[in-house]
Amino acid sequence: MKKLSLSLLFLLGAVGIAAAQPSPTPSPFGSAVSWDSHSLIIDGRRVCPVMGEIHYSRVPADEWPAEVRKMRDGGVTIIATYVFWNHIEEEEGIFCWDGQRDLRRFLEVCKAEGMPVVLRMGPWCHGEVRNGGLPEWLFAKGCKMRSLDSTFMAATTRLYRQIFTQVQGLQWKDGGPVIAAQFDNEFGGAPEYLMALKRTALAIGFDLPFYTRTAWPRPDMAIPFGEMIPLYGDYADGFWDKSTQEGAGSYYKAFNFSNPLQTGVDAEAMGLVGNEELRMKNEESSFARNEELRMTNDEYKLPASSESEGKPYSSFRAEGAILHSSFGGEADHSSFPTYPYFTCELGGGMATSYHRRPYLYPEDAYSMALVKLGSGSNLLGYYMYHGGTNPEGHLHTLNECQTSPGTANNDLPVCTYDFQAPLGEFGQTYPQYYGLRPLHLFMQDFGEELAPMTAHFPGPKELQRGEDPSLRWAVRTDGQSAFLFVNNYERLQTLSTKKDVRLEACGIKLPRLTIPSGTMAIFPVNIAGLRYATAQLVARRDGKTYLMQVPGIPVTIALSDGKTLRNVKPQGAEKPVCQSYYLLTRQQAEHLFLTEESERVDVAQPVRCEKVKEAGTLRVITKGRAKVAAAPTEEDWEQAAVYRLSTTTLPSHDALLSITYRGDCARLYALTTDAEGRTARRLVADNFYYGRPFLYGLWRLPEGSTGLELRILPLQPEAPIYLPREAAHTAGEAVVNVEVM
Repeated sequence: MKKLSLSLLFLLGAVGIAAAQPSPTPSPFGSAVSWDSHSLIIDGRRVCPVMGEIHYSRVPADEWPAEVRKMRDGGVTIIATYVFWNHIEEEEGIFCWDGQRDLRRFLEVCKAEGMPVVLRMGPWCHGEVRNGGLPEWLFAKGCKMRSLDSTFMAATTRLYRQIFTQVQGLQWKDGGPVIAAQFDNEFGGAPEYLMALKRTALAIGFDLPFYTRTAWPRPDMAIPFGEMIPLYGDYADGFWDKSTQEGAGSYYKAFNFSNPLQTGVDAEAMGLVGNEELRMKNEESSFARNEELRMTNDEYKLPASSESEGKPYSSFRAEGAILHSSFGGEADHSSFPTYPYFTCELGGGMATSYHRRPYLYPEDAYSMALVKLGSGSNLLGYYMYHGGTNPEGHLHTLNECQTSPGTANNDLPVCTYDFQAPLGEFGQTYPQYYGLRPLHLFMQDFGEELAPMTAHFPGPKELQRGEDPSLRWAVRTDGQSAFLFVNNYERLQTLSTKKDVRLEACGIKLPRLTIPSGTMAIFPVNIAGLRYATAQLVARRDGKTYLMQVPGIPVTIALSDGKTLRNVKPQGAEKPVCQSYYLLTRQQAEHLFLTEESERVDVAQPVRCEKVKEAGTLRVITKGRAKVAAAPTEEDWEQAAVYRLSTTTLPSHDALLSITYRGDCARLYALTTDAEGRTARRLVADNFYYGRPFLYGLWRLPEGSTGLELRILPLQPEAPIYLPREAAHTAGEAVVNVEVM
């Protein structure tokens, strides 16, 4: 097997190099890809990728190159994207692959930027789009969704053929970026349906290194081993919970070390993605259960695979994999193989629904990512890593809503899908964009050592919300070296400072430590020439090893040659503290290898805002089909308070409009004037108030816009909605500040 080239190193993680170079080194897509129970293996070398989700059809096409580069600079090494069916075939038989729906162009951008892509192909995706992505016309046919119903499968086959026209020539084997595909999403029925989707794709021409599925809800029966790698998820909070109370759901479990593959528990038992979310998935799914799926081949014939009939098709290499001899067959359990522990939906943020509006903190994403690494995960997949804006529909708005025929559990904003992600709706950075970079650099540079290490959990187990008996920590080790993972953080809780802590691995004891509340850290043992360090490894480049001081933890660096340095102070990336070791502050580590040009400095400029109409009659807030508060109707918006924003001093390019307000929700309209002097308005942005400013990228203003109109509906006392503690709970509405950055 040939050696891993420098350009492939770039492909799967050289974020620092990526940030420093004006254009990426050509990446050798098509290199050998395999996997075993630990990790992905690229050209014989173990890698720990960082996968970031961006929905190409939610971002204007001319912004794709810059946004993909931002993701790469943030440490993302694989891109995941949904292909929403109703974004491309809203009307039956009319496929739209132009503009921001141009999947092929997006894939070509990813190829040019050296970024592999995992396509999440549906047919059902969710992603908070209308009907979970299923087009309206499909419901009119009366077929059973997400099943082997012949009408549904015929339409899905046509969809997959269309997607293949965009992918053809860009698959991994062709030297293209498409490395894997996911079939459907969050499917908990019998596996015949998922297998039918895979075999349909293979018959059409998809031939990728591996295929995936979400591991939640638990399938009715086991899927033959090796057909699809199950990917897990975890979130810090959920907009989908029906409760309007703070801390609803079992999301606190995301901050406890645990491995579903080692413990044998499924995603629901672990609380992954939250109990309420799983319950709704099981309730809403219109797929048939086992007995209903036992259709004959006269109902729907599974396409023959390229292997002998009746055998599962696998276009991957699983090191040491033992496959079932036939679909649903028995395996030799004495040597039964296991999947690697990968995630595809680790909450980089959270959307807001009308009835529930979580406010996410940067520590939430960092803590969950660190806990997953410490629990044995060797692929961190963030949902979302980059927010977006719903495209305009021809027949309907394309947001999830309670009035649609399918997936009607929540009312989401018409336009915004910011998700409070590391990169927001307009490519703006939230604090976790930089905060996560040290972890991502670590995964790139030390992933080969980390990947084969097994996870052990000496700390407390099965904790309840806020339970704090002792330090939460885990060890990943191969017996000779180790990483110690510490998490003294839980969302919305204050964990105690832990005193006189003595961590140990591989027979080596670290000095006694005081672990402050909120501390999250990774300490190395017998790694990179270090016997141990009470600082966190970040990167290893050009013979230099970079460590990050963990706030509140005195730094001791014990070298393998016997030398020990105590109370070491950060000297930055230019001056070593000893030999080739560099100690950085957290801020320095977060910005390591980034060029000055890649970091934007915002200068705020005030914008004049004039109120032209007071709010009218308060609307009656009703509950929708899902028995949660319904979003305002178009008629309700006519009763909103109206403000006009001065456009005479607004920059037309590269400026972000920021509106600080309080109220229930707000909308921004672009105003245009026709030849006869009549004014029309077009909705360009919306916001469910939750305590953060309402943002809009002014470079996206429609051509010919002559002004901006802001509408705000007042917050009502005792409204059946969850507002976070960061939001003003005062009834009424008001504009506090408007500025551009």
